[in-house]
Amino acid sequence: MADLVVAALFAIGALFTLLAAVGVVRMPDLFIRMSCSTKAATLGVLACVLGAAVHFDDAGVAARALAGAFFLLVTAPVAAQVIGRAAYLLGVPLWRGTAADALRDRYDRARGTLR
Repeated sequence: MADLVVAALFAIGALFTLLAAVGVVRMPDLFIRMSCSTKAATLGVLACVLGAAVHFDDAGVAARALAGAFFLLVTAPVAAQVIGRAAYLLGVPLWRGTAADALRDRYDRARGTLR
């Protein structure tokens, strides 16, 4: 039974990691690429880490896997936000189909602050 759970977790992880890679290639601008890669890759890696924790059936491995998963969940969104803010500040163009730019009138590019 545990082998089926491990196989399912690794299959889910591989699928979401593949979807993240496809999203990076297919999406039209940096901000959308970051969004899909951060969400899908994080979910894919989490599923693989949980699959490894179940596979080894050891409390030490499970604790390290959960610590790694927690670290990933905490750092990935923060890193994506910092990269996105830096890209916006540098003037990376938005996709022409972007419906709204909420920071256009509120962001002072000279000082790098919100008004």
